[in-house]
Amino acid sequence: MKKLLITSVIILGICAYLFWPEKVITYPEGMTAPEQPVQTNLSAVKEWEKNEFMFKALAEYKIKARVLSRNTFSVGKESKISPVDFALGWGPMSDQAVIDRIKVTQRNRWYRWETNSYPIPRNEIMNNSANIHIIPADDLIDKKLSKVYKGSLIEMKGYLVEVTTEDRWFWRSSLRRDDTGGGSCELIWVEELIILDE
Repeated sequence: MKKLLITSVIILGICAYLFWPEKVITYPEGMTAPEQPVQTNLSAVKEWEKNEFMFKALAEYKIKARVLSRNTFSVGKESKISPVDFALGWGPMSDQAVIDRIKVTQRNRWYRWETNSYPIPRNEIMNNSANIHIIPADDLIDKKLSKVYKGSLIEMKGYLVEVTTEDRWFWRSSLRRDDTGGGSCELIWVEELIILDE
């Protein structure tokens, strides 16, 4: 009986995960995050450790953007420091009229988009959106991540980082907004997260 109850709970949990509708935040048409992300070079070396990981700041980073998609992780070394990726859009990619015409998906640590008819030019989609690996600096930021939904408008401040371990594992942020493919994602140590949804 106990085994049956546990099995039933597990099945219900899986069904809820697979079929429960995702919460989505929408805004009126118009750019909600018109500014480009701000990346600032560092005047001094900044390094620190957390658990088994060694961090090196590459640049200060500040962004206001819409969450086009989100994907959570619990498996792999990366998930020990980065439990979620946000596909973010700013500039024209923060406009609900544009977002509604582009399908955004995430799988593993990759972000993809597709559209039947381009609401804005292709290069504007690519240069005003990115997949960002989120590293919460503390437990408070970590808890806030669960309140960020698809469509949310957020502000984040922190550092683009390079992460290493003693066994030579390595993960490094991109420092450009116009790159694509492997290594083009931003890896941000988040020290401040503001959710602007009402």
